[in-house]
Amino acid sequence: MIYLELFWSFFQIGLFSIDGGYAALPMIRQQIVETHGWLSMTAFTDVITIAEMTPGPIAINAATFVGTQLAGLPGAVLATLGCVTPSCIIVISLAWLYSRYRELWVVRGVLSGLRPAVVGLIAAAGISILALSFWGGTLWEFAFSELDGIAIVIFAVAFLVLQKWKPNPICVMLGAGLLGLALYGLPGII
Repeated sequence: MIYLELFWSFFQIGLFSIDGGYAALPMIRQQIVETHGWLSMTAFTDVITIAEMTPGPIAINAATFVGTQLAGLPGAVLATLGCVTPSCIIVISLAWLYSRYRELWVVRGVLSGLRPAVVGLIAAAGISILALSFWGGTLWEFAFSELDGIAIVIFAVAFLVLQKWKPNPICVMLGAGLLGLALYGLPGII
């Protein structure tokens, strides 16, 4: 019975936790601590800490950890499957709808309208990150005196390397990190 309860609880969490892992935390707490009483609040805090420290989405990590604590490996598998199944169903359904109706003028119109909006959202995020990296503020708080020359040089070098030689981006990130370490120095040491 615990297997079915684990699957169903994390299925609900996966289905209704829209907006990422942190938004799912109250729902996870409600299911684990309040509804089923599987863990104490202290143990739940430990679960969240471990879920944040391990790679991957918080809700899936929490499902795997809670499932392991309550029912071993089968519990971990079922809780994790419960958490990801709603997303899989929704994505497969949307893919099917798209493949079936993509030729309709309404669908084409919607997708044509979404493309520039998505590009705008990505560009806005990129510009915000650049502003934070180059002068430590937002685009609206720009001051030439606060420009970080080292950050601009690292960005320019990474951009040029990516454009000219097209290496693996992870290698470029590692190189930029090492260059930053060399130019900025270790915190508290240099």
